Amino acid sequence: MSDHGTTPRKPPARTWTRLGPGALSGLLAGGAALAVAELVAAAVRPQAGPVVAVGAAAVDRTPAEVKDWAIRTFGSDDKLVLQLGILAVLALFALAVGAFAVRRRRAGAAGVLVFGAVGAAAALGRPDATGVTDAFPSVLGAIAGAVLLYFLSGLLPAPPRDVPGEPWESGESGEDWDRRRFVLAATAAAAASAGAGVLGRALTAASGREAAASREKVTLPPPGSPAPAVPRRAQVRVEGVSPFVTHTGDFYRVDTALVVPKVDATAWRLRIHGEGVARERTLTFDDLLRQELIERDVTLTCVSNEVGGPYVGNARWTGVRLADLLEECGVRPPSAGGPADQLVARSVDGMTIGSPVEDVMDGRDAMLAVGMNGEPLPFDHGFPVRMLVPGLYGYVSACKWIEDIELTTFDAYDAYWVKRDWAREAPVKTQSRIDTPRPFARPKAGTVMVAGVAWAQHRGIDRVEIRVDDGPWQEADLAAEDSRDTWRQWSYAWRAAKGGHTLTVRATDRTGEVQTDQRTRTVPDGASGRHSVVVTVD
Repeated sequence: MSDHGTTPRKPPARTWTRLGPGALSGLLAGGAALAVAELVAAAVRPQAGPVVAVGAAAVDRTPAEVKDWAIRTFGSDDKLVLQLGILAVLALFALAVGAFAVRRRRAGAAGVLVFGAVGAAAALGRPDATGVTDAFPSVLGAIAGAVLLYFLSGLLPAPPRDVPGEPWESGESGEDWDRRRFVLAATAAAAASAGAGVLGRALTAASGREAAASREKVTLPPPGSPAPAVPRRAQVRVEGVSPFVTHTGDFYRVDTALVVPKVDATAWRLRIHGEGVARERTLTFDDLLRQELIERDVTLTCVSNEVGGPYVGNARWTGVRLADLLEECGVRPPSAGGPADQLVARSVDGMTIGSPVEDVMDGRDAMLAVGMNGEPLPFDHGFPVRMLVPGLYGYVSACKWIEDIELTTFDAYDAYWVKRDWAREAPVKTQSRIDTPRPFARPKAGTVMVAGVAWAQHRGIDRVEIRVDDGPWQEADLAAEDSRDTWRQWSYAWRAAKGGHTLTVRATDRTGEVQTDQRTRTVPDGASGRHSVVVTVD
């Protein structure tokens, strides 16, 4: 008896005995929900899966500065990091829901349904949503997870019955529970989830085989306007300098697609419509290939490229001149009295990119590209068709997986990135980069070759200069120019003295504009400043 005349309460079962298996149950339920969702998404479409849908929604709502930081920090792995982060949050949520389900079995199962509601809302809110079926993966996955959690939590020991007001929805109290039955059920659930996940991945891969087969069947016709041969001296003979033509596998990729669209070229269509379009058209892939193709060397630059950054590459592109297609539709640029000043390109994944109609139709080689470095476009770079406009940053010109072109005005419509605080118009800034020596290199005293690349697409590079520490600017040797739409390599023979030194580069374009020394970040219209490296000469 206690001092108050009551019988002492029997000590409850150890916390870990109840909460440990409960948390494990939640984790298994979360895994089952994701696996079933993956399986259903394979039947609906991969972009409707909860991780992809929630990830895409997160990308859409992330401030431009944070998004830019992610690209700088993680590079092309930014999407993988995002998805791993989502999975980590889901795992923690599942652990908490599972532990909660030990005391409140029905409420715990309802917590899994919350996961489904979030995924369904994200999928339905995507600009490329195809209808209510996009909610099916998240909803059905959540139902499977909730049922599993309700079942597993019923096998666990419950809290002590002598706690007044304690709700009872779990199994028998105390330590008297069938561990063997729980372990068998948990193992079976894990195995079934793994099987569903593997099957879902296999079906998703199979759904892209038709698109892959359509790409394999593509034979690009010879261009009616082939690119001239790259000048022999366009590549400087200095070790460490980027290749003049970027290998397709090394070309940078920056976009918001968590799942690369696999578009069947035989089913692809492009619609051209909008203000000032006298003759609306819908083109097939074969229609494009029957047009006269042009082939051009063009350097592309991402607006997220920091000063001296890697998000710039040069390739040989094959495609149809965009101005010709627009003229066939009766489109006139604003300078000729056309009513539309913005061309909005839409991708199959809902991305919108706005380009100035004047720039597209001013005579430069803006194109709908179907080939890259002599081959059909890779899926990562927009197969079957992508758009590019020399001299403009990618976010206002380089729509991948394009399926729609609408002529409108900048006042009437803000494209995806403009809604996120980026500038409406963004010509590529005059920039240069030191490729060698690398930062913190330790070259030997004597002649050290300093070399790199400079670019000012559609204007061309006229001069590159190097400065050592605070000394005078010294003119570098320019490699041969391919065209004003490509980058230009340069080199400088530096007589290096022992000690620490800072090397700085600047370029001057054909308009006479000298690369500014004023440092700015990438938002809203591209980084500016001069690239420098610090080395120690031994």
